[in-house]
Amino acid sequence: MKKLRIAFLFLTSFIFLATFKLSPVKAEIVDIYGGIQNEYTYEEVVFITGKPIVFTGTSDDVKVTEKESKGKLTETYKITLEGPNGEKLTRNFTYVSDVTNYDQIGQSTANGEVTKYTERIKIGDVTYELEDYQYSKGRITDKRPASDYFSGNVISRKTYVTNSKDDPETVVVNIESRSYGYENFWGATITQITDYEFQYDNGKIGYVQNKASTTKSRTLNYEENTPSLSSFDGGYAVISAANTVSEYTYDLPKNSGNIDLDAEYMSRIERLIVPKFRDLSAHGAKDDIEKLYSLGILDDQSNFFSPNTPMQRYDFAIAIGKAVDLRVLEDKKSTKSTTSIFADVNRNEKDYNYLVSAVEKGIITGTEPNKFIPNGSLTRQQAATILVRALGLENKAPDPGYQTAYADDAKISDYARDSVYVATELGLMSGSNGKFNPKGALTRAQASQIIMRFLEYLENDLQQNYRDDILFFQ
Repeated sequence: MKKLRIAFLFLTSFIFLATFKLSPVKAEIVDIYGGIQNEYTYEEVVFITGKPIVFTGTSDDVKVTEKESKGKLTETYKITLEGPNGEKLTRNFTYVSDVTNYDQIGQSTANGEVTKYTERIKIGDVTYELEDYQYSKGRITDKRPASDYFSGNVISRKTYVTNSKDDPETVVVNIESRSYGYENFWGATITQITDYEFQYDNGKIGYVQNKASTTKSRTLNYEENTPSLSSFDGGYAVISAANTVSEYTYDLPKNSGNIDLDAEYMSRIERLIVPKFRDLSAHGAKDDIEKLYSLGILDDQSNFFSPNTPMQRYDFAIAIGKAVDLRVLEDKKSTKSTTSIFADVNRNEKDYNYLVSAVEKGIITGTEPNKFIPNGSLTRQQAATILVRALGLENKAPDPGYQTAYADDAKISDYARDSVYVATELGLMSGSNGKFNPKGALTRAQASQIIMRFLEYLENDLQQNYRDDILFFQ
């Protein structure tokens, strides 16, 4: 397969907004036709004649709306495109899906069909009119605390008839599509693979496969401050970017080959605050600590970070809460509860609502039913459990009865065994000298490195798994 023309962004971190009004990013693919778009243009390839024709339009020519009400999701597509030689395409579809939420397990399904359709493709003197459109779509979304994961399928049949009165031609297109994606506060990727079978009146058959992927994410760059008399040496800037790639591989009666399309959205840059800790100059975790502080994940008012002191349970819980979703303070403004969720945590404590959110999402639990021990030292196995619960990947551990590869496996508490295994497999945490030291306390520096790795996983690892691994290795 010809390699997709794409410049991959290997991303290390994310954006902080002091007002906590940043909207979650969302990746989208327009329907099942492999089209790509940015804020200016839209492109897709049409094979109805037995050879590829690239149709284009402006962003105003492609209108997609979604509306969910009373368990119904209505998606409307209105598209008008032109080919290189005056060809015209108009397409108007409406899909309606029944949405069912399974709140007890944090999942939802959406299953639907096409309810309205018109499509006309004019190529020279021939017009292909969509006479019949059969369409069935299903999607499952698993809503985990740090990220939603979803997968969908489409089965479709489209029947076109030409406008010739003497000898009308019928073209039937059978379509099967499958999509995979994730969406979290920091990024999103969706990859879609679609197979088309074209059946012509003369008995000939053609095949097309499309692989399309859209991703939105952010890159953290360090910017040097050139003047030597400045009060700070440099700081971080966030580059927000999005791109779409699409590859068509076709084997048709008239010809065969590959067509690659790609589109980049206009990037945005935003500078972050500059930390000024005075006890990190020679510390190995300096970069990670400063990144988290710049992003607002950590929020220390002192000029001293104290990297080698133990990380407290409350501070780690708040940091993970912010790493999962910076909107919590905005979402929780109207809370009227006067009782703390834990007897030993004051509800007026700074960033308290992040703890509430983490508990509600199942990321954090108390040491006892009504106690959290907020000032207690965070253990390594507690950290592993919190990270894996946030990702919702506890089920990636083997069936009960297994042992981890650590020499001190017997010291790992039962509640943490799956999480320690998964955190190790994902590269979120690792042991030392063959041991995990599950009940050992994490220092503030070590905890910062783990949180930074957690954020990188939400960006780099998920994006690679949902784009690179699917496009190039499947």
